[in-house]
Amino acid sequence: MLAVLGFLMVITFMHLILSKRLSPFVALIIVPVVFGIFGGFGLELSGFIMEGIVNIAPTALLIMFAILYFGIMLDVGLFDPLINYILKLVKGDPLKVVVGSAILPGIVGFDGDGSTTMMICVTPFLPLYLRLGLNPLILASLTIMQIGITTLVPWGGPVGRVASVLQLDPTNLYIALLPGMIVNLFFVVFVAYIIGKRERARLGIGNERVERKAQEEQASAVDTGYHTPSHLKRPQLFWLNLCLTLVIMVSIVLDWIPSAVLFIIGTALALLINYPSLEDQRKRMAAHGSNALAVGCTIFAAGIFTGIFKGTTMSDAMAQSLIAIIPEALGAHLPIVTALLSAPGLFFLGPDAFYFGILPVLTETAATYGISAMEMGTASLYGTPFGVMGPLVASVYLLVGMVGISLGDLHKNTVKLACMIMVIYILLGLLLGHISL
Repeated sequence: MLAVLGFLMVITFMHLILSKRLSPFVALIIVPVVFGIFGGFGLELSGFIMEGIVNIAPTALLIMFAILYFGIMLDVGLFDPLINYILKLVKGDPLKVVVGSAILPGIVGFDGDGSTTMMICVTPFLPLYLRLGLNPLILASLTIMQIGITTLVPWGGPVGRVASVLQLDPTNLYIALLPGMIVNLFFVVFVAYIIGKRERARLGIGNERVERKAQEEQASAVDTGYHTPSHLKRPQLFWLNLCLTLVIMVSIVLDWIPSAVLFIIGTALALLINYPSLEDQRKRMAAHGSNALAVGCTIFAAGIFTGIFKGTTMSDAMAQSLIAIIPEALGAHLPIVTALLSAPGLFFLGPDAFYFGILPVLTETAATYGISAMEMGTASLYGTPFGVMGPLVASVYLLVGMVGISLGDLHKNTVKLACMIMVIYILLGLLLGHISL
């Protein structure tokens, strides 16, 4: 009964947000509460909700204050030199802009932190997209797909979960995944090249117009920067702001201090350094606070959904039901089955429910057929491109909030690319002997 209720809850939630009948914030709260009441949990739901909120709080604080911090850095013009340099480099060519926006997250993403990668990569490219008339949805799709590939480093979340639950060496998992990661990184760049050519044609910018377009965009960049009023710029404080930002980024990568704490302190310092006036500080907080609050509230709502999902044990029941429906004849082919299940499993159930709930049972079953835990762990990670953009992953709300798109549109635009990436993983895994057919 709980499994059926869980599947109905997930289907209802996805239908409501994909059809845009409810916002993610409203759906993430109302849907699990209603289904929790139907499930007979009543007053127990408050405990589940609080547990979910407490678990998600560090991520919500990180993203909220990161939005505030980078908003202030945009105001002061920290990224203006970078944007002008990129404009000069791409020469006003939509093709080069799109390809560049695929290459950057493919490099930065190896820090293993999806939220940081989003902020670093979207911040300089979004104004370029808007100035050239490119669809920001392309930027979001390419960024999230590259994050789905680079997050498979040993210090990333997915590999860490699988290694811990199956008692494997994360480095060995990474080595098994690395060939597929490399091929897929280049594949996404190739897709970006195709999209860039299409966008260049759509905008009517041929090779003969690229140089002229470059001059126009360069002039625009110098005059208007990020469309921020000139009185907010602080060019005299450029190096101080740059050092502050670099210290925060390096500290995050080296895990010196919790990321949320870094951005909380960084936001306070950024306001104090650049806008010592209390009135200016109030205005900057008001200017960026609405976006930070909207994203933060959605992330807390995701915590409520997850708290009810796990607390009612719907996720456990769904995991067991999925395992039960696998025909015995497919037992010898469990690596492929696991790879295929990982896409919907990670997307709908979230990484914790899939890796900690479904994967151990699948691996135990596979052992009776002589299939190793290493093989099962490797296969389970092939669906990561779907996992990073699932509605239960907090950082995806940062991405859609920064770019200004809906979660449903992101899903619709990336599902085909995610499928192709997963197919490449499976084919290479079979070819190299990392998984068996």
